[in-house]
Amino acid sequence: MKITEIIVHPMFVPAARPVWTAHEKMAGDSVTLVEIRTDAGITGTGEIHFGPQKAVCDLVYRFAECLTRKDPLGHADIWQLLFSSTSPRPGGLGGWDGLPAPLPRGQRPQAMAAIAGIDIALWDIKGKAANMPVYKLLGGSRTSVFTYATGGFYVEGAPLDSCAGELAGYAARGYRAVKLKTGAMSMADEITRVRLTREAIGPEIMLMLDMNAPYDVEDCIRFAHAVAPYDICWLEEPLFWHLQPADFVRLANASPIPLAHGEREWTRFTVRDFIDSGALKFVQFDSTRHAGFTESLRIAHYAEMNGVLIAPHSATHFHAHLVSAFGDAAFAAESIGDPARHPIEDGLYTTGIEFRDGRVHLNDRPGFGLEIDWDFAKSVRNNA
Repeated sequence: MKITEIIVHPMFVPAARPVWTAHEKMAGDSVTLVEIRTDAGITGTGEIHFGPQKAVCDLVYRFAECLTRKDPLGHADIWQLLFSSTSPRPGGLGGWDGLPAPLPRGQRPQAMAAIAGIDIALWDIKGKAANMPVYKLLGGSRTSVFTYATGGFYVEGAPLDSCAGELAGYAARGYRAVKLKTGAMSMADEITRVRLTREAIGPEIMLMLDMNAPYDVEDCIRFAHAVAPYDICWLEEPLFWHLQPADFVRLANASPIPLAHGEREWTRFTVRDFIDSGALKFVQFDSTRHAGFTESLRIAHYAEMNGVLIAPHSATHFHAHLVSAFGDAAFAAESIGDPARHPIEDGLYTTGIEFRDGRVHLNDRPGFGLEIDWDFAKSVRNNA
């Protein structure tokens, strides 16, 4: 089997009302679908959740030039070939050795995203070629995995208690765990939001905090002690972006709440250092942003060996397969509580995962088990 063509489908749906995390404004839903076709008639698809979208698409097409006629089942070799473009190499200047030319260092984040979409599509092909769902290909057998619903994004002018009603609604729909966006307001207001949310969801629902890196170590220690009475499962991305494993160790030693981190790390090498530090109880990664399913598997295996639970970030329809395969070494797959916040994923797939009773249910179709509504994809194509 050989790769014959790689096509990208950039999609965007503007938000009816923009929302914020503690870090950035979300003006709409942006997804880039990567389609890989083969001479065996098997087509795989992957997703990229990263931008700028045009820059990422351009890199996918640049990589595609050296992938035509390669065996799509050799995902590890292809991964290494593409990853080699992110660094200088002897004889590689200008691409004179026949491999992708080394990229300017400023394009490395977008390159990791381009690799992500290609790699996920290759795993879809691998499952289809074996006539097995990916979770079975990885040795898993669980057809349902635990999930939690994320919400509480900031809306300008919304009352302080709006997040509480939103997350209580997710609990009423069967979710047994919810995650609240925090960190954008004053510490006093954030403590109030956490308190109101706990009161609204009751004592039986697990509550995590997604902080998007708002604090230094000392302020985060104060925050952790202030919200600890509300039975918090984890503090996710609690520290400023530039702080390193040693800083997380200081926080972990002083915090009554476990720490989660990893979604913003580009490779297994930096995630390794956070795991080795002993500061994390949960490790997060995102196959659609950084280097794909192959790299996520490497991180997951390392986390398992070191007793750190895996909790992949977003992209439930892909990551639920990995959570299934890792069994008790995995905590959960993340879900978005409000489908309207991600209308592309809500409308793109006619067949895929199902959410029931706080769990993600996987089908037994080969690959990632997804069927695409190509008319929908065309209707939301980003031609900008």
